[in-house]
Amino acid sequence: MECHPLHLQGTSVSLEPLEQAHIADIRNAAADGELWKLFFTSVPAPEQTQQWLDAALAMQSQQKAIPFVVREKSGGKIVGSTRFCNIDHQHQRLEIGYTWYSQSVQRSAINTECKLLLLTHAFEVLNCIAVEFRTDWFNRRSQAAIERLGAKRDGVLRNHMILPDGRIRDTVVYSILQNEWPGLKKNLQYMQNKY
Repeated sequence: MECHPLHLQGTSVSLEPLEQAHIADIRNAAADGELWKLFFTSVPAPEQTQQWLDAALAMQSQQKAIPFVVREKSGGKIVGSTRFCNIDHQHQRLEIGYTWYSQSVQRSAINTECKLLLLTHAFEVLNCIAVEFRTDWFNRRSQAAIERLGAKRDGVLRNHMILPDGRIRDTVVYSILQNEWPGLKKNLQYMQNKY
């Protein structure tokens, strides 16, 4: 499982390798809804976008992540970001995380198609035996979205992280196992066709 930049194409969305050239697009996407104001997300504030982008690219160079921008194909606009992270080459596992979308595309087909692309690549190309999702205890919307995908809740990591503002975060962990993927894939394809 190498951490090389990837380009994944869907019907309505394109997942493209995150690059320094995307900084203005990331700022604009996060500004749609002022997402950085949600204390339980990792969306960069305008003045922190360069630091956020540098950290994502550093994770990639350290073979720890594959970061993407999310481009809506109809208008060509970047509407968010996501990444493969916590990549465990030895145990064939990874996490899909750091995901956020502009407010105007939340609860649309974007998340379903992004997850379908990412999970297909994880299970069918990288041969993962498990894919994990993690979210803040207070991010109920994210938990509901992960559960809609069909992931199962593994548990809560209490006092898991100390955040930049000093808050100690409890992290809710979900996963999808390789043997569950065929059924979940059919469900995601069905959900995608409903939009």
